[in-house]
Amino acid sequence: MSDPFVVVGADAAGLSAASKFRREAPDREVVVFEKGRWISYAFCGMPYFIEGRVERMSNLLSLSPSEVDERGIDLRRACEVVTVDPEAKAVTVATAEGDRFEQSYEDLLVATGGRATTGPFDVRGLDGAFTLHDMDAAAAIDAYVADPAEYDPDRADVSAVDRERVERNAAMDAPETAAIVGGGYVGVEMAEALTERGLDVHLFHRSGHLLSDFGAAVGERVEEAIAERGVTVHTNAPVGSIDGGDRIESIAFEDANGDPETLAVDMAIVGVGIRPNTELLDGTGVDLGEGGAVRTDEYGRTNLSDVYAAGDCATARHAVTGEDAWMPLGLTANRAGRAIGATVAGDPTPVGDIAATAVVKAFDMEAGRAGILDDAAAREAGFDPVRETVTAGSRSGYYPGAAETDVTLVADRDTGRLLGGSIAGPDRAAVRIDTVATALEADMTVGEVERLDLAYAPPFSPVWDPVLVAAKVLNGSVE
Repeated sequence: MSDPFVVVGADAAGLSAASKFRREAPDREVVVFEKGRWISYAFCGMPYFIEGRVERMSNLLSLSPSEVDERGIDLRRACEVVTVDPEAKAVTVATAEGDRFEQSYEDLLVATGGRATTGPFDVRGLDGAFTLHDMDAAAAIDAYVADPAEYDPDRADVSAVDRERVERNAAMDAPETAAIVGGGYVGVEMAEALTERGLDVHLFHRSGHLLSDFGAAVGERVEEAIAERGVTVHTNAPVGSIDGGDRIESIAFEDANGDPETLAVDMAIVGVGIRPNTELLDGTGVDLGEGGAVRTDEYGRTNLSDVYAAGDCATARHAVTGEDAWMPLGLTANRAGRAIGATVAGDPTPVGDIAATAVVKAFDMEAGRAGILDDAAAREAGFDPVRETVTAGSRSGYYPGAAETDVTLVADRDTGRLLGGSIAGPDRAAVRIDTVATALEADMTVGEVERLDLAYAPPFSPVWDPVLVAAKVLNGSVE
């Protein structure tokens, strides 16, 4: 085999591309380099492992190294690509043993993902303080929150795990009070996970409502739901420092009035965002877009010849604005990787637009969002936004289990085009966001959404689905 397709990164985008390429181009070589030991794992499942809903860490793995090998993919773990030479069409690889070698490529995919940011906080070396962005962190957190006498080491049942780190955290006294810094996806999901593990949880968010990207209506509904389950929510409360000696002791923050406060804690999780891993492309002249991610076209190509990018390190085209956007989400990575694998194999396949569709669970509350919800962002994209929020039943009112569902829709006043939407409620609210996402992809107006023929039966929906109710009300405002 010759003409190697080289992939950097062995998670969602990278292995999706390599697998699709291997099926379509069996006569060409495909080599995948992975900096660490972990491959093909479900990042989004880690909070549920820590909560205890997922019994074993191995349940979060999609592919094992042996399964990758069976597919005919040359997987090389503990091999970090440190530089790319687009003129020579070669990468420099550093091994865990300190050696370096060159690998040529015919086509190259950069699928290096992202890494957790810690803002102003340096949690390295401070026991009890964590970021959650890889499986070793999840295993360490799970061990840390367990009673040392009851911890089951078989929960971290994957050979790649940092066993020394797990055992060290398992030996510490179990924490009682936890601070979570950041009220986004990770913060909300971890608030539930740690509460279910018996901790007194405080969730801090510097903005006025949780889940900022979901809009105020969703954020306030989620805040109420998790507060009812015992989580103390601090909004408009920026955290200034995480303090302690060898082990965390407290955090310092400002309350909603701007007054300084200190809270004694014995655990903290920092979830204030991620940033793309693009350093290996420094000096190549690659174009970077939103968030510092690699700018790509509709086929995942960069401005460098025969170099592609996908996943959390790459941009994609936004379905509403048509502009580059950076949305580090799981489906985006898997879909783009598969498309690039097909393209490199000779079947040009678009990676697809993104609508920033996302869902999150907070105990019994579900929330979803898609498109543009922020008025300032809509105006910057050239729209005149108008919005409506409605509350409607999730099922026919006489059928058991019906619950209030809040739906917010945003449209362009001039054209009536749907721009975005969000949903919150305890009864299958999250899946309803798929209707909004589909309408966004089709450039539908709110009038067209109002006339959608959505399914009706009392156990599933009222005659007028909550999305249809919101579209009807918003269409009246637009007209």
